[in-house]
Amino acid sequence: MCLGIPGRIITIKGSHATVDVAGTKKDASIKLLPGSKAGDYVIIHAGFAIEKVDEEKARETLNLIDEIIEK
Repeated sequence: MCLGIPGRIITIKGSHATVDVAGTKKDASIKLLPGSKAGDYVIIHAGFAIEKVDEEKARETLNLIDEIIEK
């Protein structure tokens, strides 16, 4: 099973971004998503941003993950 986690791009340097994933900063390649910018929400998998998502979907997914962790 593969799991992609949503996060918000904080900064971009070249083809890499610093992404806030539930309060934790992660580095991710944005080579697969040209045109990405700070503030965009993306799905991170295996160190790559693989899909842009809207903020509502990102927050919904993060809330579901929090619920699972709390159980």
